[in-house]
Amino acid sequence: MKIINNLQDVENISKNIKNKDNEKCQKCIKKQENIIKDNKTNEKYIQIQNKEEFNNLNYDNTGISTFNIEKLKKQDEAKTRIMKFIAYKKRTEQEIRNKFKNEIQEEILEEVIEYLKQAKYIDDDDFVHKKINEFIKLKTMSIKEIKYKLIEKGINKKLIEKYIENNREELEEYEKKCIEKIKIKKSNNMDEDKINQYLYRKGFNISKYNN
Repeated sequence: MKIINNLQDVENISKNIKNKDNEKCQKCIKKQENIIKDNKTNEKYIQIQNKEEFNNLNYDNTGISTFNIEKLKKQDEAKTRIMKFIAYKKRTEQEIRNKFKNEIQEEILEEVIEYLKQAKYIDDDDFVHKKINEFIKLKTMSIKEIKYKLIEKGINKKLIEKYIENNREELEEYEKKCIEKIKIKKSNNMDEDKINQYLYRKGFNISKYNN
């Protein structure tokens, strides 16, 4: 949040805004930039991140009387901490909740997570896509194992299943190749029965690919 002029200037805005529900107040939010401004002078006063932060303004019967600066400070601090956490590694929404649930006030954490989701800094759909592609390139895993790995990250089960169903042909081709690679790799020190047992433990349905 940026304070463009001092907070005392907020009192001047109340002369042009009667209450937070009327038309003038709605015009007070510049849609693209979410800036509070004086409708009469067109002068900008306080830049906010989104419309939710606009609601953190406190009102009385005459207009804006006080600005909940402390809450916005806490939100900014929380955003900074979470952004540092996700800067070097993509994180799921649940991983962020688990990390900060005892460190950031619940209401603040929920608001910041919602803001970061809208800004696409937190995107579980994108996480699933990128993580599965990473597994395909670097690992030999069954579809079932991939699913469990993502569930451990706190990804919604339905979201994972939707991705798998939409990409089933590609994933089954990958799974088939993984079985072939594992059989070749293990054939030097395991007989066929033990290799098959190993594959079953890894979640591979080898009977599906035997024909």
